[in-house]
Amino acid sequence: MAKPTKTQYSFEFKLEVVRKVIDEGAAAQQVAQEYRLSSATLVQTWVRTYRRLGEDGLKPKPKGRQPKAADSSSQELTDLQRLEQENVRLRAENAYLKKLRALRAHERR
Repeated sequence: MAKPTKTQYSFEFKLEVVRKVIDEGAAAQQVAQEYRLSSATLVQTWVRTYRRLGEDGLKPKPKGRQPKAADSSSQELTDLQRLEQENVRLRAENAYLKKLRALRAHERR
């Protein structure tokens, strides 16, 4: 039994369908049948995305994780920012150790 594949539509196709719904006021069900789409919900989703994000919302998104920048974030930090981050980390560590010490002392009683 063949498994149905997920169809991917081009940006231009999506834009054409959305503009037909918005500009001509066509019903999503009617447009879905005209373009042989699986459901009117797909058209409604594209229209909603278009209204919220504009044309960029219909463009395909890159798959997978975004590539990690080659330590650009650590190079951009100034010495003061780096020291402030270290200070925050050390304060949190110190607070954790104080709490742990207090819990152990409470257990011994």
